[in-house]
Amino acid sequence: MGKAIENMISRRSIRSFEPDMPDMALIEEVVKAGTYAPTGMNRQSPVIIAVTNKELRDRLSVMNAAIMGKGPDFDPFYGAPVVLIVLADRSAPTYVYDGSLVMGNLMLAANDLGLGSCWIHRAKEEFSTPEGREILASLGIEGDYEGIGHCVIGFAKGERPAEKPRKENYVYYIK
Repeated sequence: MGKAIENMISRRSIRSFEPDMPDMALIEEVVKAGTYAPTGMNRQSPVIIAVTNKELRDRLSVMNAAIMGKGPDFDPFYGAPVVLIVLADRSAPTYVYDGSLVMGNLMLAANDLGLGSCWIHRAKEEFSTPEGREILASLGIEGDYEGIGHCVIGFAKGERPAEKPRKENYVYYIK
Protein backbone atom coordinates (compact mmCIF):
# COMPACT_ATOMS: atom_id res chain seq x y z
CA MET A 1 0.00 0.00 0.00
CA GLY A 2 1.31 3.46 -0.87
CA LYS A 3 1.91 6.13 1.77
CA ALA A 4 -0.86 8.38 0.46
CA ILE A 5 -3.42 5.58 0.59
CA GLU A 6 -2.24 4.53 4.04
CA ASN A 7 -2.68 8.16 5.19
CA MET A 8 -6.23 8.23 3.78
CA ILE A 9 -7.15 5.00 5.56
CA SER A 10 -5.62 6.02 8.90
CA ARG A 11 -7.17 9.51 9.11
CA ARG A 12 -9.83 9.95 11.79
CA SER A 13 -11.98 12.85 12.97
CA ILE A 14 -10.60 14.02 16.29
CA ARG A 15 -13.06 15.45 18.79
CA SER A 16 -10.78 16.24 21.71
CA PHE A 17 -7.65 18.37 21.46
CA GLU A 18 -4.76 19.38 23.68
CA PRO A 19 -4.59 23.17 24.18
CA ASP A 20 -0.97 23.34 22.93
CA MET A 21 -0.50 25.31 19.72
CA PRO A 22 1.27 23.34 16.96
CA ASP A 23 4.44 24.85 15.57
CA MET A 24 3.67 27.44 12.88
CA ALA A 25 5.74 25.45 10.35
CA LEU A 26 3.30 22.52 10.73
CA ILE A 27 0.28 24.79 10.30
CA GLU A 28 1.83 26.32 7.19
CA GLU A 29 2.46 22.85 5.71
CA VAL A 30 -1.18 21.88 6.28
CA VAL A 31 -2.38 25.12 4.70
CA LYS A 32 -0.03 24.71 1.73
CA ALA A 33 -1.46 21.23 1.09
CA GLY A 34 -4.92 22.80 1.04
CA THR A 35 -3.87 25.18 -1.72
CA TYR A 36 -2.96 22.22 -3.93
CA ALA A 37 -6.42 20.68 -3.93
CA PRO A 38 -7.89 20.31 -7.41
CA THR A 39 -10.42 22.94 -8.42
CA GLY A 40 -12.77 23.17 -11.39
CA MET A 41 -10.88 24.50 -14.40
CA ASN A 42 -8.09 25.48 -11.95
CA ARG A 43 -10.11 28.54 -10.94
CA GLN A 44 -8.85 28.18 -7.37
CA SER A 45 -12.14 29.54 -6.02
CA PRO A 46 -11.43 28.79 -2.33
CA VAL A 47 -9.60 30.88 0.24
CA ILE A 48 -8.25 29.63 3.56
CA ILE A 49 -8.24 31.74 6.71
CA ALA A 50 -5.76 30.29 9.21
CA VAL A 51 -6.89 31.37 12.68
CA THR A 52 -4.33 30.96 15.46
CA ASN A 53 -5.47 34.05 17.36
CA LYS A 54 -7.27 32.76 20.47
CA GLU A 55 -9.62 35.74 20.71
CA LEU A 56 -10.90 35.29 17.14
CA ARG A 57 -10.94 31.50 17.51
CA ASP A 58 -13.13 31.83 20.60
CA ARG A 59 -15.40 34.38 18.90
CA LEU A 60 -15.92 31.99 15.99
CA SER A 61 -16.65 29.19 18.45
CA VAL A 62 -19.41 31.24 20.11
CA MET A 63 -20.89 32.16 16.71
CA ASN A 64 -20.83 28.53 15.58
CA ALA A 65 -22.35 27.28 18.83
CA ALA A 66 -25.18 29.84 18.57
CA ILE A 67 -26.08 28.50 15.12
CA MET A 68 -26.39 25.07 16.77
CA GLY A 69 -28.65 26.54 19.44
CA LYS A 70 -25.96 26.10 22.11
CA GLY A 71 -24.68 28.59 24.64
CA PRO A 72 -21.30 30.35 24.70
CA ASP A 73 -19.81 27.69 27.01
CA PHE A 74 -20.17 24.99 24.34
CA ASP A 75 -17.14 24.65 22.06
CA PRO A 76 -17.99 23.11 18.69
CA PHE A 77 -14.25 23.17 17.88
CA TYR A 78 -13.51 20.55 20.57
CA GLY A 79 -10.75 22.63 22.12
CA ALA A 80 -8.62 22.72 18.95
CA PRO A 81 -6.28 25.72 19.04
CA VAL A 82 -6.26 26.23 15.24
CA VAL A 83 -9.24 26.84 12.98
CA LEU A 84 -8.68 26.76 9.23
CA ILE A 85 -11.72 28.34 7.60
CA VAL A 86 -12.41 27.44 3.98
CA LEU A 87 -14.60 29.75 1.93
CA ALA A 88 -15.14 29.67 -1.80
CA ASP A 89 -16.16 32.21 -4.43
CA ARG A 90 -19.73 31.54 -5.53
CA SER A 91 -19.00 32.79 -9.05
CA ALA A 92 -17.23 29.50 -9.81
CA PRO A 93 -19.81 26.82 -10.71
CA THR A 94 -17.77 24.23 -8.80
CA TYR A 95 -17.12 26.31 -5.67
CA VAL A 96 -18.67 23.88 -3.16
CA TYR A 97 -16.72 20.94 -4.62
CA ASP A 98 -13.54 23.02 -4.80
CA GLY A 99 -13.82 24.00 -1.14
CA SER A 100 -14.67 20.44 -0.12
CA LEU A 101 -11.53 19.15 -1.80
CA VAL A 102 -9.49 21.79 0.04
CA MET A 103 -11.02 20.56 3.31
CA GLY A 104 -10.03 16.99 2.43
CA ASN A 105 -6.46 18.01 1.66
CA LEU A 106 -6.22 19.91 4.96
CA MET A 107 -7.39 16.90 6.98
CA LEU A 108 -5.09 14.48 5.15
CA ALA A 109 -2.09 16.80 5.54
CA ALA A 110 -2.79 17.21 9.27
CA ASN A 111 -2.92 13.44 9.69
CA ASP A 112 0.30 12.98 7.74
CA LEU A 113 2.05 15.48 10.04
CA GLY A 114 0.81 13.85 13.24
CA LEU A 115 -1.95 16.37 13.96
CA GLY A 116 -5.59 15.67 14.58
CA SER A 117 -8.33 17.34 12.57
CA CYS A 118 -12.08 17.51 12.24
CA TRP A 119 -14.46 19.09 9.72
CA ILE A 120 -16.79 21.45 11.56
CA HIS A 121 -19.87 22.58 9.67
CA ARG A 122 -21.93 25.79 9.81
CA ALA A 123 -19.34 28.00 8.09
CA LYS A 124 -21.97 28.83 5.46
CA GLU A 125 -24.36 30.15 8.09
CA GLU A 126 -21.60 31.79 10.13
CA PHE A 127 -20.18 33.87 7.29
CA SER A 128 -23.56 34.88 5.90
CA THR A 129 -24.29 36.82 9.12
CA PRO A 130 -23.43 40.51 9.46
CA GLU A 131 -20.81 39.56 12.08
CA GLY A 132 -19.26 37.00 9.77
CA ARG A 133 -19.19 39.47 6.86
CA GLU A 134 -17.60 42.06 9.16
CA ILE A 135 -14.85 39.58 10.07
CA LEU A 136 -14.16 38.97 6.38
CA ALA A 137 -14.13 42.71 5.64
CA SER A 138 -11.72 43.30 8.53
CA LEU A 139 -9.37 40.80 6.89
CA GLY A 140 -9.69 42.49 3.49
CA ILE A 141 -11.62 39.58 2.02
CA GLU A 142 -14.10 40.93 -0.49
CA GLY A 143 -16.33 39.15 -2.95
CA ASP A 144 -19.18 36.69 -2.92
CA TYR A 145 -17.65 34.03 -0.66
CA GLU A 146 -19.58 31.23 1.00
CA GLY A 147 -18.31 29.33 4.01
CA ILE A 148 -17.57 25.70 3.16
CA GLY A 149 -16.21 24.43 6.47
CA HIS A 150 -13.87 24.84 9.40
CA CYS A 151 -10.98 22.40 9.62
CA VAL A 152 -9.91 22.40 13.25
CA ILE A 153 -6.42 21.09 13.89
CA GLY A 154 -4.16 20.44 16.84
CA PHE A 155 -2.69 17.64 18.89
CA ALA A 156 -5.19 14.89 19.68
CA LYS A 157 -6.02 14.43 23.35
CA GLY A 158 -6.13 10.76 24.23
CA GLU A 159 -6.33 7.80 21.89
CA ARG A 160 -7.26 8.17 18.25
CA PRO A 161 -10.66 6.69 17.42
CA ALA A 162 -10.70 3.14 16.10
CA GLU A 163 -11.47 2.42 12.46
CA LYS A 164 -15.16 1.97 11.76
CA PRO A 165 -16.21 -0.82 9.40
CA ARG A 166 -17.16 0.24 5.88
CA LYS A 167 -20.82 -0.20 4.99
CA GLU A 168 -22.01 -3.02 2.79
CA ASN A 169 -22.61 -2.15 -0.85
CA TYR A 170 -20.28 0.83 -0.68
CA VAL A 171 -18.81 -0.06 -4.09
CA TYR A 172 -20.37 -1.64 -7.15
CA TYR A 173 -18.05 -3.09 -9.78
CA ILE A 174 -19.20 -3.24 -13.37
CA LYS A 175 -17.01 -5.68 -15.30
